[in-house]
Amino acid sequence: MLTRNCLSLLLWVLFDGGLLTPLHSQLRRTLETESRGNVVTAAERKTPAVRVKRGWVWNQFFVLEEYMGSEPQYVGKLHSDLDKGVGSVKYTLLGDGAGTVFTIDETTGDIHAIRSLDREEKPFYTLRAQAVDVDTRKPLEPESEFIIKVQDINDNEPKFLDGPYVASVPEMSPVGAYVLQVKATDADDPTYGNSARVVYSILQGQPYFSIDPKTGVIRTALPNMDREVKEQYQVLIQAKDMGGQLGGLAGTTTVNITLTDVNDNPPRFPKSIFHLKVPESSLVGSAIGRIRAVDPDSGKNAEIEYTIVPGDGGNLFDISTDENTQEGVIKLKKPLDFETKKAYTFKVEASNVHLDHRFHSVGPFKDTATVKINVLDVDEPPVFSKPFYTMEVYEDTPVGTIIGAVTAQDLDVTNSAVRYFIDGKSDVDNFFTIDGTEGTIATNELLDRENTAQYNFSILASKISSPLLTSKVNVIVSVLDVNEFPPEIAVPYESYVCENAKPGQVIQIVGAVDKDLSPAGQRFSFRLSPEVSTKPNFTVHDYRNNSAGIVARRSGYSRRQQELYFLPVVIEDSSYPIQSSTNTMTIRVCRCDSDGTILSCNVEAIFLPVGLSTGALIAILLCIIILLVIVVLYVALRRQKKKDTLMTSKEDIRDNVIHYDDEGGGEEDTQAFDIGALRNPKAVEDNKARRDIKPDALRLPRSKPPTEDNTNIRDFINQRLRENDADPSAPPYDSLATYAYEGNGSVAESLSSIDSPATEADQDYDYLSDWGPRFKVLAEMFGEEESDKPDKVT
Repeated sequence: MLTRNCLSLLLWVLFDGGLLTPLHSQLRRTLETESRGNVVTAAERKTPAVRVKRGWVWNQFFVLEEYMGSEPQYVGKLHSDLDKGVGSVKYTLLGDGAGTVFTIDETTGDIHAIRSLDREEKPFYTLRAQAVDVDTRKPLEPESEFIIKVQDINDNEPKFLDGPYVASVPEMSPVGAYVLQVKATDADDPTYGNSARVVYSILQGQPYFSIDPKTGVIRTALPNMDREVKEQYQVLIQAKDMGGQLGGLAGTTTVNITLTDVNDNPPRFPKSIFHLKVPESSLVGSAIGRIRAVDPDSGKNAEIEYTIVPGDGGNLFDISTDENTQEGVIKLKKPLDFETKKAYTFKVEASNVHLDHRFHSVGPFKDTATVKINVLDVDEPPVFSKPFYTMEVYEDTPVGTIIGAVTAQDLDVTNSAVRYFIDGKSDVDNFFTIDGTEGTIATNELLDRENTAQYNFSILASKISSPLLTSKVNVIVSVLDVNEFPPEIAVPYESYVCENAKPGQVIQIVGAVDKDLSPAGQRFSFRLSPEVSTKPNFTVHDYRNNSAGIVARRSGYSRRQQELYFLPVVIEDSSYPIQSSTNTMTIRVCRCDSDGTILSCNVEAIFLPVGLSTGALIAILLCIIILLVIVVLYVALRRQKKKDTLMTSKEDIRDNVIHYDDEGGGEEDTQAFDIGALRNPKAVEDNKARRDIKPDALRLPRSKPPTEDNTNIRDFINQRLRENDADPSAPPYDSLATYAYEGNGSVAESLSSIDSPATEADQDYDYLSDWGPRFKVLAEMFGEEESDKPDKVT
């Protein structure tokens, strides 16, 4: 770098003492992209190359990074053609790093870097230079920008930013199979020298893998690498700059490569024969043993399917695969019996579920082994000869009658004797008993089929040598019917015969029922009772299919002569002993039309001479009912009206309220209301009859204490109240009792004119004329002559 700086200085001397024009903005952009050279020449400008006598001359500068010298590093020199070397020009430096990173000699324009720089931290610095007159302090040259670039050195090794790496490749892959691509990054300047040119190589992992020096792609280098032999590989990769030359810096990373499994191995049984011991008491469906074939593959490539090869004993067993352990689980399909067969032999085949067609040439991906099962003898409970027993017994069979027997046997080698007993939970009422040694079952109660037609209970059998070992069997006892009930007519028939019936006409078909359980083929027979067999009006025709027809024997039936006929019918069953019953049928004579349709049987007989039909009879009855309702309503209304008239009589002083619209005639008007009751209570003492009820001829007059003239109104009302409460003739409803007595003893005297003084001198009514037109009528009434006024009521 120093050599280049010296060369730049030499060129500056050759170009006439540095008579170069100042750099403009376009030239500065060119310099920013320039990576090499210190001198800005006229050829590098975009302006025409014109020689100028005066100019502002400075260089494009470079500085080495990581400079470790004791003196400041010389960068370059600024110079103006106005500087004559007499110290009249002062150079100043401004911008990025001025004074802290870079300094300038104010007199000579020499620029130095005062500290070590790192290109990876900052690749260039932009500064501004200016030349100023020392005396006048005025700029001699315009301010211009320039760039100082940090020259790169190889001080950074390549780095694997994504390492360490993990990769996988299928086993048995061919040579050159792609595994992974690694990438290293160098922080040095890739545009300058070989500092950032990286080359890859493998330090550890050969000869299994290889790497491309330029791209970093890792590939397999050996064929048929087997995962079952070695599954994990660790490869050490190196990246070296300077193109791998001596002196370059290097970085390493680790790549962990795993060989993934493929189905290249068939399953194999570790031994050819498996021996299993199974107790004969093993339950059907239970697992009795496990076998396993080994497959060195993994995952789904190691999944194994087991099957039983058809052969001796294979139909008693089944096999399935345990998904977790890949073992073959042998299960029992049918029960084992040591006494019947003590050993079984069959073959089991193991094969892969998922096959890889690339390895079919290796051979069949399955293996076969033999399984031998030895049945172990177990002390078992007795075995009944049948899975269940059915028995029959007639009802009412005597107690103690044997109805059947059960048999159980100990099939073990010991052949122990067997004891029998009835399960008490199944025969709570103890209808049956069993002989503990022989197993015979007998009745313990009288059985009735009509109550219980079938019994279901359990018999237990145990070995005498091992009482705890028991077996159970169900016994079904059907109670057979004994013919103890006679047959009867299925429905209590009431038959009809038309008056115009003809001889031989079937008027009714009847059937029979029997409370006994009729066996298949049960037949019922029908016939007339012997008591009516001579000259019967009707006969019975047996159809021999458990039904019979009632047939008319003559014609000309008449209801006037005989309305009802009673026909006794004898019914017999075919069971033993034969049971029969006599059933009396009622046959009613009815009037029918020509087609045999019944018109009437009962009501018409009353009106038969008149010749009325049923509809006419119904209409007559409705009319009679309507007339009766009208009469009842009329009588009820009459009674209600009479009662209302009595209660609203105008002589009843309690409810006699008179309405009128005129002012009345004053005291002269005495016709509208009997005011005698208002004048004094004594005036109504004699009139004690109640007008709202009928008077009782035998009622005695009530005794009433005399009322004093000066009795207080409250005492008067209480007295009247007690009289009404004690009156036995009072109505049961609430009634209005008018008490018009105003009372005596008021300080203001009575306001009524009834008790006014007899002489006119006592009262002066002239003041009424002064009260205005409203009291005109009242003033005229009291202003009339004395002869016209009514006398005072005493």
